[in-house]
Order: sequence, then C-alpha cells, then structure tokens
Amino acid sequence: MDFDEARSVFCRPRTAPVVDPRTEATPARRLRDAVEPLAMVTVWSDAAAKESGDAGLDFLGGYVGGRASVLGDVEGTVVAAAFAVFEPGLVGGLWDQARAACPVADLRGMRERAGTAALRAVLADVREAEVDAVVEPLRVALDPVDVMGRPLSAGMSALPWPRDAYGRLWHATTLLREHRGDSHVAACVAAGLDGIESNVLTELWVGFDLLEYTSTRGWSPEAMDAALARLRARGLVDGDALSAEGARFRDGVEAATDLAQQPLVDALGDDVDRLVDTLGSWSEAVVARGWFPPDPYKRAAG
Repeated sequence: MDFDEARSVFCRPRTAPVVDPRTEATPARRLRDAVEPLAMVTVWSDAAAKESGDAGLDFLGGYVGGRASVLGDVEGTVVAAAFAVFEPGLVGGLWDQARAACPVADLRGMRERAGTAALRAVLADVREAEVDAVVEPLRVALDPVDVMGRPLSAGMSALPWPRDAYGRLWHATTLLREHRGDSHVAACVAAGLDGIESNVLTELWVGFDLLEYTSTRGWSPEAMDAALARLRARGLVDGDALSAEGARFRDGVEAATDLAQQPLVDALGDDVDRLVDTLGSWSEAVVARGWFPPDPYKRAAG
C-alpha cells in the first residue's frame, strides 16, 4: 500500500453521523488524545512519505520499520508481540522487509527526521520558545517514568532527545503515546484478551461498526469470526454491539490503563490542562494539514 492509497482509504471524513467516542475525560486519556496526531506525523505526513520512499519502503513498511526500530534488531515475533493488535504474520513480514531495506539505526533516523520536519512545517507560526514551554514539563515527567513491561516505551526512552525543538516535541509526544499504548496492552493481557479480541472491543467501544477497524489490521475473516465467537461466549458482545457487560468490561480495561499512567499525570500536576489545550490545538493543525485521519473514531482507537 503506497501513501496516496493509504490516505485515500483512511483520511476521508466520516460521512455518517458521528457519536462522540466513549472515552472518558480523565487526565491520562485527554493527554493521549491530545498528542495522537502529533506523534503520528511519522506515519501520515509528506515528510514520512519521502523518508520511506527514499528507503524503498511503502506506507506499511515505513510505519512498522520506523515504530519498531526502537526495539533494536529483533525478530519479527518480538515486534508483533509489541504491536499487539495486528496480525502477527503481517507485522513480522513488514519488519523483515524494513530491515532488509536499511539498518535499524537508519530506520530510527528516518523516523526522527520525518517527525521533526513535519511538525516544523505544521507549526511554522509557533516559536521554538513556545514549543519548548510545552516540551520541558513533558520531559521532566517522562524521563523518570516506569517502563517495566513496556517494550516500545522502553525502547523510545533509551533514545537521546533530539536537539531540534520540533524534534523534541515529536519525541515527547511519541514517548507519551507509547507509554499509554504499552500500558493498554498490559491491561488487555491482564483482562484475558488476545490481540484481535482487544481490537474488537475497542472498535465497538469508541463507535466503529463491528469489524470496521479490526479488518484493517490484517486479520483473516476466519480469525475475526473466531474472536467474535469467543467474545459472545463470554457475554461481552451481543449481536453486533457491546453488551452491557461488555461495555462495563471495556470501561474497566480503560480504567486500568489510566491507573498505569497516573504517576505521569501526577508528575505533570497543574500543567495538565494547559498542555492538553496547547497540544490539542497543535494536533488539530496536523489534521487540517491532512497528515492525520479526521475520523474521531480513528483518533480514539489509535
């Protein structure tokens, strides 16, 4: 899949009526939603397309290669485990393609350059001092954050902070995003969910139609049907929607994810509201540029 094709599929506005995603306005969740487009410019932006294209990688290869590069030169099974909700064979194959195209260190460099260039372009009217005023409290809170059991967060935290102010903004938002993502995977595992079951519950929880989002993660129809059968047997899905028990169950997974991020929220203290407002406005600029899907369900689901 090339970048133009990916954008044509995922970056179209949702035409059907939109119900606000079922995401509670907890500080941890608000931070996550505020940074999502900023962190993901390394997937959707023109700069990401150029960096990947120069390396001979398409949209998916650039995404998997860049994001997984923080794990080091590992086997595809390790990457698939960290990515969690994608079909493992798809992720492993894309990782092998990316490693064959260029060294892991180069994949890391490509990703940082793309993030830096994209945010500098989107925030051209924002002074570096304003960027630093947002990054510094995030850095103070993120540097000591616990990364136990959080592979992508740990890998990202091991990398040096970029010298460029906009690069530091991308680094900070990506650290926050990966810490949240790893914490959520841990909560899903503790709740007895596998990757495909986690995806189905999340898509229904935020507002997607059944399998609308899960089907984009590489799973076969047979695997999706089997996962649905398991969720229905547990009483979590009723027909094509979450049951009342399923909604309570998924709310509990979200609460566990929030709890895992509470030390980070506590470290930010009174800065949370200011950071959410500023980061959220900058993320809206990313969406307006066409460098992140405008669908609120996609933003909520990750």
